[in-house]
Amino acid sequence: MGRNTRKRRSSLATKAIAASAALALGGGGLIWANFYASAHEENSGQNRTKAAGAQMATISCPDVGQKLTDVPGGAKANVDKELANLDKQITEAYARLAATRRAQQNDANFAQNAIFGPLKEKRSAALERIRIDFKRVGATAPDGLDALAPCTGTPAGQTNAGGNGGGQNGGQNGGQNGGQNGDQNQNGGQGQNGGQAGGGQDQNGGGQQGGNGGQAGNGPVAADFVDITKVRPNVSKKANTRKAGRFGKGRNSTKGASTGTFSVNCGVNQNKNYNTDNVIVAPGVTNGAHHTHDYVGNQDVNAFSNNDTFAAAGTSCDKKGDKSSYYWPVMRVQDGTQEFDQNNDGGGKEGNVGKILTAKQAEIKYVGSPTSKVVGMPKFLRIITGDAKAFTNGTANANAHFSCTGFEDKVQLTDKYPICPKGSDVVRSFAFQSCWDGQNTDSANHRSHVAFADANGNCAGGFKAIPQLTMRLVYSVPTPVIANGQVKNAYAVDGFPEQLHKPINDHDDFISVMDQNLMNQVVSCVNTGRKC
Repeated sequence: MGRNTRKRRSSLATKAIAASAALALGGGGLIWANFYASAHEENSGQNRTKAAGAQMATISCPDVGQKLTDVPGGAKANVDKELANLDKQITEAYARLAATRRAQQNDANFAQNAIFGPLKEKRSAALERIRIDFKRVGATAPDGLDALAPCTGTPAGQTNAGGNGGGQNGGQNGGQNGGQNGDQNQNGGQGQNGGQAGGGQDQNGGGQQGGNGGQAGNGPVAADFVDITKVRPNVSKKANTRKAGRFGKGRNSTKGASTGTFSVNCGVNQNKNYNTDNVIVAPGVTNGAHHTHDYVGNQDVNAFSNNDTFAAAGTSCDKKGDKSSYYWPVMRVQDGTQEFDQNNDGGGKEGNVGKILTAKQAEIKYVGSPTSKVVGMPKFLRIITGDAKAFTNGTANANAHFSCTGFEDKVQLTDKYPICPKGSDVVRSFAFQSCWDGQNTDSANHRSHVAFADANGNCAGGFKAIPQLTMRLVYSVPTPVIANGQVKNAYAVDGFPEQLHKPINDHDDFISVMDQNLMNQVVSCVNTGRKC
């Protein structure tokens, strides 16, 4: 994917995701390795016969935005709107999929005829409009757009969230098997196959699972959780020698390293500054994210914001020269709470339900390079780390890290939510890309202009080392309880509905809006080894 193919994530994330052998990718779609074929499924103690393989759990579509590595400036606004339209089409198709479980049981061809066929037609039309947008400005659209129109459905019995039980997590934790996650493996996904809730509220309420799991029927499921006290340590001692984002880079610093740090306190979104937009990916499109974000730092960020409004806005940061926007998907506990957005787009209407949790801590820190000095970030640089669609896109851009306080130097999880012991809190950690192309503040796919350092800590291909943004979010979370293959009081980060609230989808967004004096201070502290 253009220059982005050079990026390297942390050694822990690389090992963890490489160990997720249950995930196999093909054509941008999602295939889980331990498929099982059964004409029966267990639901509330009763066996129910279904049309084998007919009932679909989710929708997987090629991510067109990641294929467009070069979009002419004159076409960008229209292309962005069509990309947002493609996301809306998937969301609407998933809602129909979730609402027609019974029809899928009765007719093996229903999903293809009533959902996937029409979806392909709508996507083809949107892709044709993108092609026309290129042509209007005298450019040639990328080859192969037509091949991105078809989407696939994943049969309910095949979306076993844990892959081969604890296989994904077990691989990253030294070959541990699914037994440590209770009986996740034996039941083929515990409740993922039950269409009884039809994507709506579960009959048991209060965070009990129904449909594909979760209070709203689209996850998470029991297999998405693991008792962290039963996970073997997977963070090496070498990684602990340099705790950039509490999970390190797994390499030692060289003589020319920049070893300092610069911290900014921007609060935890106490003022509840939320919206479901994403001005980086879908500028000018309301509800472009299809899920709710927490915002700290810049206080004027929405779909219609621009560099001028960023510069003029106020900030929640203690250093008033930092008007940067730091935003991430909210975390909710699915306890049956009717939040303010229960009936809104991006909220309950799209499966993001339950009580929004405000982080206890939101630590924002800039760190250096283990091999070189850093240069300042350009004003209005945009960076996305992680992938909100990693469950269907695959793990190429995934960068999720979950742990518990007291365990961060021992265990980091990428595709499981941790169940923490009493007195321990849930932690989400992010380490952003630390190499910049030296020219662009954004790119067509919002990734190619930045990259991760290579395994030795170097920026490749002429990219420059910049202060690496790291974030650590700490939450007090009611302990999820797993019994009989279901989870009560599940928690999850918000996401696109078809991503089924999998933890692998966690991501973080950043727009740099520091004044030059403050950016100079950041660079000076980092390069001279001070802690500021």
